[in-house]
Amino acid sequence: MLYHLLEYLKTLFDYPGSALIGYLSFRALAAAVISILVSMIAGKKIIALLQKKQIGEDIRDLGLDGQMQKKGTPTMGGVIIIISMLSSALLVCDLTNIYVILLIVTTLWCGALGFADDYIKVFKHRKEGMSEKGKLLGQIGLGLIIALTMCLSTTIHTDSIVTTIPFVKANEFDYSWLSPFRGQLGVYCTWGIYMLLIILVILGCSNGANLTDGMDGLSAGTSAIVGVVLGILAYLSGNVINAGYLNIMYIPESGEVAIFMAAFAGALLGFLWYNTYPAMVFMGDTGSLTIGGVIGVSAVLIRKELLLPIMCGIFLVESLSVLIQRYWFKYTRKKYGEGRRVFLMAPIHHHFQKKGIPEPRIVTRFWLVGIILAAAALALLKIR
Repeated sequence: MLYHLLEYLKTLFDYPGSALIGYLSFRALAAAVISILVSMIAGKKIIALLQKKQIGEDIRDLGLDGQMQKKGTPTMGGVIIIISMLSSALLVCDLTNIYVILLIVTTLWCGALGFADDYIKVFKHRKEGMSEKGKLLGQIGLGLIIALTMCLSTTIHTDSIVTTIPFVKANEFDYSWLSPFRGQLGVYCTWGIYMLLIILVILGCSNGANLTDGMDGLSAGTSAIVGVVLGILAYLSGNVINAGYLNIMYIPESGEVAIFMAAFAGALLGFLWYNTYPAMVFMGDTGSLTIGGVIGVSAVLIRKELLLPIMCGIFLVESLSVLIQRYWFKYTRKKYGEGRRVFLMAPIHHHFQKKGIPEPRIVTRFWLVGIILAAAALALLKIR
């Protein structure tokens, strides 16, 4: 809204600094600063309100070191992330931009889904929260909205659906290559493949962030790193000169995604002020489902979804550890009559905790791995 106001005033008179509002870099920096400040200022009041309402985490004793000390810590702190991120984005983003609109819809959609899940856990006293089927349907619904918009919108749609992939010429991969048909039928088949992938990306990122949210600052820190990388990629892809110089895909108007991701990263950094060990507040599913959804959708919007296994390597390993543990336990129980485990505990961050490694050290090491993966994702753009 502030962006549109300043743009309108610029048509009336040339005020000091009027040119700055046109620079993506300036607005991205402003978005990050605003979201950090809002998160830190509003966070303190929201935490106090959560404590007053006795909205605390109900901890199940799993035998983890220091686990029971966290009992009663306020949860649903993801509200802090959502408020600070949207406040910043609404101020400095171009609200007519289709990419910004889709990211705002994603934030509200996933935030509502996570809030409903947390509400059931806290106020209905059902530890499992929303049913897996209900949560899955909600995520698929968002995936369909994004997928249909990407395929059918006249603002976004192109005749060829192309994405970024490392190790190939120009780093581009055309989804039509996967279609066994040609002509109009081939186009519809390509859309179907692409839409299915978008849904899977949103499901994977959203649930991956949720599984990673098991230690103080772990999910928020790793997600902020991914957010910064996506912001850089959006900035480069949205600038025809930078895209041409680096020989990467140019995506008109996608530079606004960089501003939204700056607000996203800033909100998470501000939240970390209260979420680092020992945490004063947990994000809950309100936060974890939201940040995972935003990461997945933003990657789709700037055609970097196939880089997510690298950028979100932490989410991937956390999710795989749960799947491996679950299915190996079921298989061995059926075959030997007794379930066996691959890890001491899943997700894998709890495996290391069971081995006696202090929680802050595990979180810091995961952050470092996240930074290495982020650097690798950026470097791969130049490897043909």
